[in-house]
Amino acid sequence: MEAIFAGLERIGRRTVTVVSEIGYGTSLLFESLWFLVLGWRVGQPVRPRMVLEQMRQIGVDAIPIVCLLAMTVGVMLGIQFIAALAEFGAQSQVVVASTKSIVREFGALITGIVVAGRSGSALAARLGSMVVSQEVDALAVIGVDPVRYLVAPALLAMLVMLPVLTILADAVAILGAGLYSMGPLDLSLSGYLGQTLELMTPRDVWEGLSKSVVFGLLIALIGTSVGFSVSGGAEGVGRATTRAVVLSISALVLADMLFSFFLNR
Repeated sequence: MEAIFAGLERIGRRTVTVVSEIGYGTSLLFESLWFLVLGWRVGQPVRPRMVLEQMRQIGVDAIPIVCLLAMTVGVMLGIQFIAALAEFGAQSQVVVASTKSIVREFGALITGIVVAGRSGSALAARLGSMVVSQEVDALAVIGVDPVRYLVAPALLAMLVMLPVLTILADAVAILGAGLYSMGPLDLSLSGYLGQTLELMTPRDVWEGLSKSVVFGLLIALIGTSVGFSVSGGAEGVGRATTRAVVLSISALVLADMLFSFFLNR
């Protein structure tokens, strides 16, 4: 019986911890939105320079790795769809299958995972280091709200740059699928891209971009909330960085599953 009660107690503690973390992340979201919209009225505006710096770090610096992985995924999808559909004599459907898979699913997901690994971990590490060195407390002492100064610019930059990176990833992945499919399908690249544009619908684009907005929201909130909760010195910063990446990628996959379930019924 003692083992059963101990197990139930652990489950209860974990549940309370998860609920409190979700509540803390939600409070960070509403505080950040308030500062973005109304912060200037109380002398706490979000500085455009800080937002642009975050956009550079989150978006511009991630372009090479996003393009590389998107090209690889595009080629991989071309290989897999040609091999799978050839068994049913349906190679002509490779273009539509690749296009919809990339635009609806893989473009946003690959971009989200890359940004979570780069920027989500960087946010947690930076904020964790500031918490450990008491820089966050120093900001509050001098009258600078930490959420306005540290969270709001990152959130806005993430919401802007993740959809932009997703569009770029979609284009590069479609190009990769087209380059591989030219030989097996006996198509020119221009012909492949022309068919892609004909088959792509506004709903496909909207579905992928809506996912990217939610992914950006999750990455920013998880990275900042984990960073603010750091304790234990340098070792705690390391644990928080790892935890931020694991939680972000897990949240992205779960959110992607829910999107796919509700949008494709």
